[in-house]
Amino acid sequence: MSIHTPARPAAPARSGLLLAVILVAQLMLVLDATIVNVALPAIQAALGFSTAGLSWVISGYALAFGGLLLLGARAGDLLGRRRTFLGGIALFTAASAAGGFATSAATLLAARAAQGVGAAFAAPAALALLSTLFPEGIERMRAIGYYTAVSIGGSAVGLVAGGLLTEWASWRWVMFVNVPIGLALIVVAALVLPTSSRTRGHLDLAGAITSTLGMGAVVYGLIEAGTSGWTARITVIALVSGAALLVAFVLVERRAASPITPLRLFRDRNRVISYVARLLMVAAMFGLFFFLTQFLQEELGFGPLSAGLAFLPLTACLFLSSQASARLSARVAPRALLVTGFALSTAGLLWISHLSLGSGYLSVLGPLVLVGLGNGLAFVPLTALALSGVDPADAGAASGLVNVTQQIGAALGLAVLVTVFDSVASGPGAPSAEVFVAGIDRAFAVAAVLLLATMAIAAIGLRPARRVAGAAADDLDLELELELAAAVETGA
Repeated sequence: MSIHTPARPAAPARSGLLLAVILVAQLMLVLDATIVNVALPAIQAALGFSTAGLSWVISGYALAFGGLLLLGARAGDLLGRRRTFLGGIALFTAASAAGGFATSAATLLAARAAQGVGAAFAAPAALALLSTLFPEGIERMRAIGYYTAVSIGGSAVGLVAGGLLTEWASWRWVMFVNVPIGLALIVVAALVLPTSSRTRGHLDLAGAITSTLGMGAVVYGLIEAGTSGWTARITVIALVSGAALLVAFVLVERRAASPITPLRLFRDRNRVISYVARLLMVAAMFGLFFFLTQFLQEELGFGPLSAGLAFLPLTACLFLSSQASARLSARVAPRALLVTGFALSTAGLLWISHLSLGSGYLSVLGPLVLVGLGNGLAFVPLTALALSGVDPADAGAASGLVNVTQQIGAALGLAVLVTVFDSVASGPGAPSAEVFVAGIDRAFAVAAVLLLATMAIAAIGLRPARRVAGAAADDLDLELELELAAAVETGA
């Protein structure tokens, strides 16, 4: 039996600084998934990467991040989220410095894997801290709104930052940029984050091994499916092995005294649907960045920086929509927000699936606006449903599952949509411009189908629920609750 000392809610005077620490950490981790993309040609020229090896600059980070997420999430519950968060950020920062100084391909790949390990421990701890420091209510919804904007918009910002740093400085600065941010974050977090949130228990070693190997094998298999094909021997072996290990993981968790992922988290139907919907939504949206970046540069002649800047309308709409969603959650049922958001994003993907060689940026701008508005509207209630009603002792595990669905969704989306693209553009040599555009149009259309399925799951599967904003039903009650929290904090 574990003993949990709950973290006290953040006093209003400190909540802004605590939220800033969480958001900056999340932004740094999310940026790193895309900031390296536009620097890949420069990295290949500098370190002599082969074409196949170059893909592992991205995949190595994703594999370590996705494979260790469940272990990192539970480590926060057992060791304390402040300690786990600081340790993860410290490792991420040190690995970033090592990557910036890399003089060989092997050194850079090792640094990228170490970054993924640090992110796997820091990201779940950050979201768990948000869920425990901001009690259910309008304050948590506002915090989730900002967290959502950073989590999704950070990918687009990463493309801009990568273009800026690569063109104006060096590819090494896409790694070095994390160092001053990480060091400042460690100092501030050490001063302001509380230390009381901790569950005392034993690490579920069997669960840690089966979950890490299982998740790693699944992510690896999906990465290989996108590059080698679904029927390649390595793909099949990895996916089958990963599935078998995850089945063993579930069996282990059913008997473990202190499971690494408590299966009770899956008893809530709305929470499970939020995980499935997030996975499918991320799978659908990941291809947008991947293929649209290529279209902008190869067909419209944009440079790396211009291609990154082209995504800023999506980021702006995402931020505005997520903040509106956080406010609407106090009055509108989560199912309505989710269905509306998915509908807008689906419309954007269907619109952009009609690109042609004569299309200009205006043909891209409208879809980006719709996708930004839709994603921001949907991701806030998705995150809230995943965290709502979770015992503080399980906050880390629940947050880890949110990150797991995003990682698997990204890998799955890329694998599926690359396969769809190849079904149109396959053949000897590079595809012609017409075939290339036809291939990405087909990929965007399939992504729209994934979102339609997500919308149907949310509309049919979600049970009617009270407002996501939580137990406090009106602003007066919320103000009294925050005043009480502040009095407790001051009195302590």
